[in-house]
Amino acid sequence: MQHKVEALWMGRMRFNALVNGHTLVMDAPERVGGDDAGPVPKPFLLTALAGCTGMDVVGLLRKQGIQLDHFGVDVTGELSTTSPMVYIHVHLIYDAQGDPAHRDATLAVVLRSQHEVCGVSHMLKKALPVTWAVRYNGEVVFDNATAP
Repeated sequence: MQHKVEALWMGRMRFNALVNGHTLVMDAPERVGGDDAGPVPKPFLLTALAGCTGMDVVGLLRKQGIQLDHFGVDVTGELSTTSPMVYIHVHLIYDAQGDPAHRDATLAVVLRSQHEVCGVSHMLKKALPVTWAVRYNGEVVFDNATAP
């Protein structure tokens, strides 16, 4: 199995990427010759991580018959200060709200995603530290963050 992305230059600094029949726009800010018609490419790594692990959590909970009232994943990537600018540390915050009885199950599937299932996380961990915290109904129930 392969994934293939086609990126077509649309002029100036804009590229349209075709991903499984969906078009994603990438562009640069005006200060570097773009039109700011879309995000710069690097944050798409963080987007892929959020989507991968988020879908893991929702899917694994669904298999257990658990439905959350709210769920989101915030991802922050710390960039190096020298060129080439690369992510040197990534931190995720899982924010879940739901029945208090589902707190432990939610934490367990987050840990399973991070340790066993999410391929994007596993790839990134080969290159840099990836840490995460879990909030359930506003309370931090797990945090393995360390200084990069």
